[in-house]
Amino acid sequence: MAALKPNSFVPVRACLFDMDGLLLNTEDMYTSCNNVILREHNRPDLPWNIKAQLQGRPGPEAGEIFHAWAQLPISRTEYQRRITELQRQHFPSAQPLPGVPELLKTLSESGVHLALATSSHTANYHLKTSRLDSLFKHFPDDQKILGDDPRIPPGKGKPAPDIYLLALETINSRLRKQGKKEIKPQECLVFEDSVPGVEAGRRAGMRVVWCPHPQLLKEYSGREKEVLAGLANGGKDEQVKEVMHEANAGGEGKGRGWPGRRDDGWAELLRSLEGFPYGRYGIRNV
Repeated sequence: MAALKPNSFVPVRACLFDMDGLLLNTEDMYTSCNNVILREHNRPDLPWNIKAQLQGRPGPEAGEIFHAWAQLPISRTEYQRRITELQRQHFPSAQPLPGVPELLKTLSESGVHLALATSSHTANYHLKTSRLDSLFKHFPDDQKILGDDPRIPPGKGKPAPDIYLLALETINSRLRKQGKKEIKPQECLVFEDSVPGVEAGRRAGMRVVWCPHPQLLKEYSGREKEVLAGLANGGKDEQVKEVMHEANAGGEGKGRGWPGRRDDGWAELLRSLEGFPYGRYGIRNV
């Protein structure tokens, strides 16, 4: 894929959003809750090289990575009871990150279609958003895809592209009913803070804005271009292996699901969502 200049892209018609650490300050809450348990059992705090592998992934997959590292002297059941208790205490105090309310309001008023694509399961989603109706009203209920959505097959969470393709389908389903033109993946802009999430967006054939936690950005210092291309996992995930196997099986068009290339212009790093550059994506700021 050759590098593309910004003016060679079609205007963005849909924006698809992750939630934790992107819209809300809940990633730090996840870390704090885990650190409470780790300290209770004389284990070190969760380091960012491990945290980076947990972000964006569905709970079961993130849990396997966490427990393999933590080696806690308690059962998974006891851990789950304690982490749920702590999350119920902290998640209801979640707040939007800087620039988020203005961004969602502007996009809604500009006519851009919005969908949510979060790995958070239903119970945690409601804990985090119960006091934020004014923020999440911008997402129609049928365009909110959560981590336990049965339409996402087991093992197909981020970094696989399924959740973003499903989010787009919910928008297109509405457009079809209205007799309007459907939106193509290349007309979508994914907003992500996690490395697996960026890869998921790239493999969905969509443009991506990566807005990471400062500590995550520090962890990937010097590898930013790999992240933006969707290559930072190094092909280690089974989902990536499966896609590559299918792509190499022969036949034109078998490459669907491939990540991108460095400097191909399909992804951008932003340190904050404040002052978002709407014009760069062909979005009219009304």
